[in-house]
Amino acid sequence: MTIEDKEVYNNPNHRAGFISIVGKPNVGKSTLMNVLVGEKLSIITSKAQTTRHRIMGILNGVHEETEFQLVYSDTPGIIKPQYKLHESMMEFVKGSLEDADIVLFVTDIFEKHDESEVLEQLSRTEGALILVINKIDLATEEQVQEKIAYWKEKLFTAAIVTVSALQQEGIDKLFTAIMEYLPIHPPYFPKDELTDKPERFFASEIIREKVFLNYKKEVPYSTEVLIEEFKEKKEIIVIRAVILVERASQKGIIIGDKGAMLKKIGTQAREDMEQFFGKKVFLEQYVKVEPDWRNKIQRLKQFGYDN
Repeated sequence: MTIEDKEVYNNPNHRAGFISIVGKPNVGKSTLMNVLVGEKLSIITSKAQTTRHRIMGILNGVHEETEFQLVYSDTPGIIKPQYKLHESMMEFVKGSLEDADIVLFVTDIFEKHDESEVLEQLSRTEGALILVINKIDLATEEQVQEKIAYWKEKLFTAAIVTVSALQQEGIDKLFTAIMEYLPIHPPYFPKDELTDKPERFFASEIIREKVFLNYKKEVPYSTEVLIEEFKEKKEIIVIRAVILVERASQKGIIIGDKGAMLKKIGTQAREDMEQFFGKKVFLEQYVKVEPDWRNKIQRLKQFGYDN
């Protein structure tokens, strides 16, 4: 920790806390996380269950002369587990709720009300619960009020905020609500840190996002990305990635005719990596078959699903 950080650490008015972003799949948690942090840390696709890990994004600043550190956690969408992978994903949700000072429970205008798993998970937290109703840009005022009334009957909340994460509407109001419940505490991380994840993690996530964007049906869900090499040189980063699938037929789909699809996702991923890392990237990709990896505990640990 730097001298500056130590001075902040000794600041008796400094505020800091863990803010967990939770909810069912496809309600816009990752988009909201990226907007709140001001960086694209979580991958985003229209498919459910895109987020598999707990991803922390750290925001430092000053609000009304008070210095703060917000440690946001994007989490997987709350589901009924069907694989060991899903069980690990729900452990990430559980852990984020148990250490949260504030919970942003994100729902949206279109979400169907089957809230048993959600309410069970929310019961784990002692943090202040803020209900965030997303996608209001796609709804009428009547629909918004109906949604607010529904959740008021189900939950006791510290605040209710309506937003459009995509359009960045209502974000200032949400930030104000977060600051109201943020406890006085020294910073948990050095002030120059943006996330708790290493660069390898973001390289694998960028590739996995391209898989989700370019393939249909079960293929994206049967896929995992392992970074076998990540060498940062002066002018370039050399990355070798292995894309794992569960069946030989899926390997053929990922590669495509004469390797066209693999080349396409490689080009897309490399462009995003260069923007993210701020440096040229040389990316090699291979595809391997790993039957039933979603149920193999040792394999899951290798991929970071070791909660």
